[in-house]
Amino acid sequence: MARTDPRAQSPYLPELAAERPDIALCRASALVARAAEAAAAHTELGVGQHLVLKMLAAVGPSSQQALSAELRIDRSVMVGIADDLEKSGYVRRERDPADRRAYAVTLTDPGRRALAAAEREIPGFLDETFAALTPAERTTLTGLLTKILFPA
Repeated sequence: MARTDPRAQSPYLPELAAERPDIALCRASALVARAAEAAAAHTELGVGQHLVLKMLAAVGPSSQQALSAELRIDRSVMVGIADDLEKSGYVRRERDPADRRAYAVTLTDPGRRALAAAEREIPGFLDETFAALTPAERTTLTGLLTKILFPA
C-alpha cells in the first residue's frame, strides 16, 4: 500500500520546514484547514459560516464588510457565506439604522442553536488536530501565532 503521509516520503520537507518557518507555517496552516473542513462536515456549518456565527454571537449585529474585515474573509466569499446562512435561517440581513446603504447581519435563534452544536465539536477537533503537542506546547503555539498576527 502506498504511503500518503508526505512526511514519510522524503526528508526534504522536514529539513525545509526547519530552515524556513514561513514554509512550515504555510504547510501547517493548510493541514489544519483541511482538518477543520473535514471536522465541519460533521456539523451543519462550514468553517466560514461557523466563524461568522461565532463573531455575531460575540459582538452582535455587524455589516458584511465588518465581518469580512475582522475575520479576514474575502468580501466576495463573505457574500456567499451570508447568503447561505440567511437561506438556512441562521442569520437575517436588515438595513443598518446607522447607515441605510448597508445591511446589518443578525444572528437568529436557529443560528445560535447551530453554533452551539458546532461549538460542541471544537474541543475534540482541537485535541485530534494538535495531538502531537502537549497542552503547554499548544499554549505556546497560540501565544506565538497571536504575536505574529497581532504585533504590539
